[in-house]
Amino acid sequence: MHVIVFGAGEVGVHIADRLSREGHDVALIDRDAQRISEAEERLDVQFVVGRGTSPTVLEQAGINKAGLLVAVTNNDEANLISALMGKQAGVETTIVRLQADALRGAEGSRLRKSMGVDYVIDPDFETAQEIFELLNFPGATEIFPMVGGEIMMIGARLVPDAPMVGQTLNELARQFEPHWDFLVGAVTRKGKTIIARQDLKLEADDLLRIVSNQRGRRQLLGLLGLQTRTPRRVMLLGGGHTGRILAERLQERGAFVTIVERKIERARELAERLEHCVVLEGEITDPELLAAEEIGRQDVVIALTGEDDANILACLFAKSAGAHETVAVIHRLALLGLVHEAGIDVAISPRTAIANAVLRSVRGSEIAAVTTFLEGEAEVLELTVGESSLAEGSVIGELPLPKDVLVGAIVRDGNAEIARGRTKLRDQDRVIVFTMPDSTAAVRRIFG
Repeated sequence: MHVIVFGAGEVGVHIADRLSREGHDVALIDRDAQRISEAEERLDVQFVVGRGTSPTVLEQAGINKAGLLVAVTNNDEANLISALMGKQAGVETTIVRLQADALRGAEGSRLRKSMGVDYVIDPDFETAQEIFELLNFPGATEIFPMVGGEIMMIGARLVPDAPMVGQTLNELARQFEPHWDFLVGAVTRKGKTIIARQDLKLEADDLLRIVSNQRGRRQLLGLLGLQTRTPRRVMLLGGGHTGRILAERLQERGAFVTIVERKIERARELAERLEHCVVLEGEITDPELLAAEEIGRQDVVIALTGEDDANILACLFAKSAGAHETVAVIHRLALLGLVHEAGIDVAISPRTAIANAVLRSVRGSEIAAVTTFLEGEAEVLELTVGESSLAEGSVIGELPLPKDVLVGAIVRDGNAEIARGRTKLRDQDRVIVFTMPDSTAAVRRIFG
């Protein structure tokens, strides 16, 4: 498929890179020549310097043969216009990043339809949602509800004293026979990710991706060495769109929330909108301000400005002051190693939410969701067993699955169960599958 990506920021470059590596023909547009120049060093795609709202630029990018247009600039209006022009040129699917509440909500539906928008993505909202889910699992690095929350995908790094350390996956499984409530699907160790196999022995600092049903979550957290308490005192460093959404969710849950925002106008706006939050005007890296607000006594400190350096520094100060957990939003993947080495507990990037939405749209209708990660190449797919597919009526252990594919869980008639080799699949089963990108096509052939 020919794909046009409008916007060569970190998100756009990530999407272009991911689609290109999957074999799609990608053109990347941005009016900033410097951004394009930097992207040329990383990607093997077509580059076009110019505005994605220009007919000439879109023609250079191959709009007349494109099957997908993804507009992910920070300008809502430009994204909408490019979608409209794409539809007029015959593009089948348009995905648009929109940040304004009025454009994303029900009141903007008529406008979106008239502009030819098929899917709307809002990385700020998705980032806020991911952080909110993480707060229910202190110590976890990733949380993704799947199949309406019946299955939870949990990412966590093994601490040295975790009960799982030193056990093989086979030994771990035997402890919970005959019924499993969770399954380790992928392991990232020293930068290399593999799909989990029974003879793998777990080590401290392994980054695990695990699927769990509702029964197994508390038990799993204990095995990972994680706590189960819900944080009550939360400090948000940055009062942008993501911070405001998160603060509203935390307010509803009864948490005591403090927000630090640099711009005085924005701080006043937040104070008026968030009646039960403390809103302070100031720099998130001001040690005197943070100390005065007792940052060290916070259960969680979350730095979510658009400035990676400030987010990292603020989290480091919070950790040194005694804050129990720190979360940093980062936009440059090159900083991921630094975040982990420095002792910051969790790193989150808005780009994963957008990448997951885009990959879902190009993978086919049988795939309901795609989950990718900041660290590691593994993916988790949520899909439906198709009628007359190879999987329908087959036992999992007898399917010709590639070595880097593992069926993790099944939801049937509203009941979630962890997959076993002897499990027999039925038409319309919802299946959670761990896979590496190169095997996605094989998964679709087997289940679709």
